[in-house]
Amino acid sequence: MRRGKTFVISGPSGVGKSTVLKALLEGREDLYFSVSATTRDPRPGEVDGVHYHFIDADTFRQMIADGQFLEYAEYVGNFYGTPRKYVEEAMAQGKDAVLDIEIVGAGNVKRQMPEAVRVFIAPPSWKELERRLVERGTDSEEKIAKRLLRAKVEFQAAHDYDYFVINDTVEGAVQELNAILTAEHCRPTERMEIING
Repeated sequence: MRRGKTFVISGPSGVGKSTVLKALLEGREDLYFSVSATTRDPRPGEVDGVHYHFIDADTFRQMIADGQFLEYAEYVGNFYGTPRKYVEEAMAQGKDAVLDIEIVGAGNVKRQMPEAVRVFIAPPSWKELERRLVERGTDSEEKIAKRLLRAKVEFQAAHDYDYFVINDTVEGAVQELNAILTAEHCRPTERMEIING
């Protein structure tokens, strides 16, 4: 049985990553979507192991000390991180692990797991990103301006990624992601093992 690979997906806020990943994962048993661990309290309706792995701060710190995270960060007084265990288990079962992680975290995953494949999702244009952020209706003008400023910084890191997907339409972006997943499993290093096995 083939071993799964790890795909790290990044992109600016408002680019539609969540929508694209939801569509990618639908009906696919061969993909594992990585669930982050956090020390924050569950919100109403959130289920442990589905939305997050909810753990206390002491346990989280111990997991950091034991090297159990592919990446982690502290945000507004709470820790968030990607547990290595579930990603490794999924890959051992032949599933590809899909991680939705921002730029800094993606760099940390790559350092710990050099074979991880990084995919940057971008909007079709800067104007379209602005439009999407405004139309979401969730942020103030000030917050939108901050998100756009951060997006400019994130775009500068995009050239470090293995692939660049443009989310013009959800269907098109999913098609490109599926092509990337397929192509990565057609590398000679992987295929030669089948022939030589």
